[in-house]
Amino acid sequence: MSRAASPSTMRCYGTALVCRVWELPRSTVYARRLPPAPLKAKGGPRGGWTDAALTEQIRAVLARSSFVGEGYRKVWARLRLSGVRTARGRVLRLMREAGLLAPTRVGHRRGPQVHDGTIRTEQPDEMWGTDATACFTTVEGTATVFIAVDHCTQECIGIHAAKPGTRFEALEPLRQGIREHFADYGANVAAGLSLRHDHGSQYMSDHFQDELRFLGIRSTPAFVATPEGNGCAERFIRTLKEQLLWIETFATVEELRLALMAFKQRYNEQWLVERHGHRTPSAVRAASASTAGVAA
Repeated sequence: MSRAASPSTMRCYGTALVCRVWELPRSTVYARRLPPAPLKAKGGPRGGWTDAALTEQIRAVLARSSFVGEGYRKVWARLRLSGVRTARGRVLRLMREAGLLAPTRVGHRRGPQVHDGTIRTEQPDEMWGTDATACFTTVEGTATVFIAVDHCTQECIGIHAAKPGTRFEALEPLRQGIREHFADYGANVAAGLSLRHDHGSQYMSDHFQDELRFLGIRSTPAFVATPEGNGCAERFIRTLKEQLLWIETFATVEELRLALMAFKQRYNEQWLVERHGHRTPSAVRAASASTAGVAA
């Protein structure tokens, strides 16, 4: 328009006049005429790995892992363990560009919670959490899976499958943990230990609560309708579903039970816990025992 001629004066309107009539700053017009500036590379030292080579390393880590759907933080940690050092943000970018990030659900903003504290403990065997879920077997139908985890190490303390899932079967993961981490199974052998559970009929039954009192375990049920109060057990069940129950098929309850025991060992020895510096639950327990021995 600035190059168009006025019919009365036969002279070009000019940029200044056109911008004044259209109420546009001339700086914007001049800026639009300039070619786009080249993007500057991100500052900082460059690593020894190219993006293509590092992406192949990431694919190799995912292929070697015994678990599926691990996020970029654990991939970054496994790269460091294998001697490949790079920035965590770069791993996130490359995994996003290569479509290697696990799909996640979009959450919603939550308001104040009844439980605003923490259920994590600083030492093992201060609080355990227990919960149950269901799994379908092709021959024997639906079975109940019971689990128990330590709130400090995130370690699977015990795991069991049964049909039906009665209050007697709900005690089996707890019994496994007591026999493994305490001297004996007897009266008050686990004094000082607390057990977090929900208000399921198995856990609130007289038989289950009597067994806790016999062992010296303090029962600490979560608030009603607040599953985050039993978040450690809930999070382990999510991992169990994603890594085993949703990707494998079982014919009988016994086949399921054996697979759960194998998963317990694999999880404790290979799963990385971010809050403990990407160490495995077994390594966290071993370090805690070593520290306690030095202090004693």
